[in-house]
Amino acid sequence: MVAPFRDWLAEEEGVEFRMAGNNFANAMRWKESGELVGEKDIWRLLGGFFDTEMHRQNPIAGAIDSINHIAENADVVILTNLNDERQQKRAEQLAEHGVHAKVFTNQGPKGPALARIIDEYQPHRAIFIDDLPQHHESVSVDVPHVKRLHLCGEPMLAPHIDCAYEAGHAHARIDVWDEALPWLLRELHEETA
Repeated sequence: MVAPFRDWLAEEEGVEFRMAGNNFANAMRWKESGELVGEKDIWRLLGGFFDTEMHRQNPIAGAIDSINHIAENADVVILTNLNDERQQKRAEQLAEHGVHAKVFTNQGPKGPALARIIDEYQPHRAIFIDDLPQHHESVSVDVPHVKRLHLCGEPMLAPHIDCAYEAGHAHARIDVWDEALPWLLRELHEETA
């Protein structure tokens, strides 16, 4: 969502988005003054983007085919930190791109939400995929038996995102779906001792 968000901010909101470090909040500046966009406005802008501009988002390379291949081997669910009122819109957006999966919404760390999903589905094996390291840390605490793949497929962000694998909170860091899919399938089909 970062590239379309950046473009929309520049076109419609008078905001320049330039990711230079790993802090999303420091990437947004008002064009006119050069001042950082405040937290309240960041949330307002993100909400505006998700309310009116989700159509700008396109899948990253290999994502749709990989997710659908995984769906032939396992239940796939989406856990997003969009607000609850945007759940249906996200499900429709994914379906338009060919991903038909149940969408769960969450605000904050994803570990507790994933624990509830695990309780509902009772899988004998589960894999969590996310682009942000803090969510891997949360999952490693709340459902440590879940395998975790840190995948940041947005080239504009990937170099700036701390590595959950290096921090010990993920089992791997792979940022390209064509490389992630074989790892995921091995993990799904690995014999347990």
